[in-house]
Amino acid sequence: MSQFIPADRVGRINESPSSAAAARVRTLKSTGIPIIDLTVGEPDFDTPQHIKDAAIAAIMAGETKYTPVNGTPALRDAIVRRLERTTGIRYEHANITVGGGGKQVIFVAFMATLNAGDEVIIPAPHWVSYPDMVRANDGNAVIVNTRDEDSFKLTPADLENAITSRTKWLVLNTPSNPTGATYSGEELRGLADVLSKHPHVSVLLDEIYDEISYTGERALSLLAVAPELRDQGLLVNGVSKAYSMTGWRLGYAAGSAALVGAINKLQSQISSCPSSISQAAAVAALDGPQDFIAETVAVYQQRRDRALEALGAIDGLNPIVPDGAFYLFVNCDGVIGKVTPSGMTIETDQDFTLYLLDHVQVAVIQGSAYGLKPFFRISFATDIDTITAGAAAIARAVGDLT
Repeated sequence: MSQFIPADRVGRINESPSSAAAARVRTLKSTGIPIIDLTVGEPDFDTPQHIKDAAIAAIMAGETKYTPVNGTPALRDAIVRRLERTTGIRYEHANITVGGGGKQVIFVAFMATLNAGDEVIIPAPHWVSYPDMVRANDGNAVIVNTRDEDSFKLTPADLENAITSRTKWLVLNTPSNPTGATYSGEELRGLADVLSKHPHVSVLLDEIYDEISYTGERALSLLAVAPELRDQGLLVNGVSKAYSMTGWRLGYAAGSAALVGAINKLQSQISSCPSSISQAAAVAALDGPQDFIAETVAVYQQRRDRALEALGAIDGLNPIVPDGAFYLFVNCDGVIGKVTPSGMTIETDQDFTLYLLDHVQVAVIQGSAYGLKPFFRISFATDIDTITAGAAAIARAVGDLT
């Protein structure tokens, strides 16, 4: 019998904590245990009807064949128009890449650019997948801890101090998963000034949540503030979050023609092209009516405010107020050191999340998975009743600690 030996890169990375949490919830539910699931970063709204109609029309018209690697001309046109509206920059088709979700686009961008020992600066707290994507592609993830007094945003001084001759990328996610933090124009200008001094450092702009903003306007892009960095940046976005199209798996990016050409070369060997049907749907999403976004953001804000009120009232917990996305990142330092009814001492945020799951059947994700502890993350991309029930159960669990 042959013995399977995985490649070294498999051993360098971990399973996505959010995927692992979702799998555990599914397992528990399958055994009949009712779980209040606050883990999933996925809109609970259905995809708008006009987008589904566009996909159906594409199927009926026979648009079910391979497309160009970097997407159909119609989709590239729609992406170009959308980016011009949001950044003021007019990209050409040679600057556009399209993939099976923003996650795949980011992974392939690292694959196209990182050599062994290259460094990627990642401000923490960060989306769980960034460091492992870097490690999978032979790079070194340089985690830069942000601070409460800076609203958990990267400062120009911290960026400058983290840059070395080996730095290849800065990852800038705004609004942030998990904190919901967004950057002001002044804050972005400060980061842009540092990047301008270091042309060997590219910036990967993950703006997947840019439409989900509670400030009254779309989250500002670094490239809108500093268009001179257009060839130093790779702007990544998609249709999953704003248009409730997570399962359609369609993401895109814009960058220099040389970088995008390298990404597209790899993409040609990985999957040839994204789904033709999803591309047709994405055209309708980007070019069609945008009322859905404003309507859903208003609902998210109601949910956010309810979650803030309920969790903020629990002794020992302190949620960060998010300006965007649909997550609360909650400081749980006040429960560390306490003892559960079974006699276990809560020593880490992971201990606390496991206690919540076992004691009151509430699923959340530990902050250490995002590079900052002791915190936990909840998603409020679910209905008010679930949020209310989850917060009440967490309150009971905290009340049972001694």
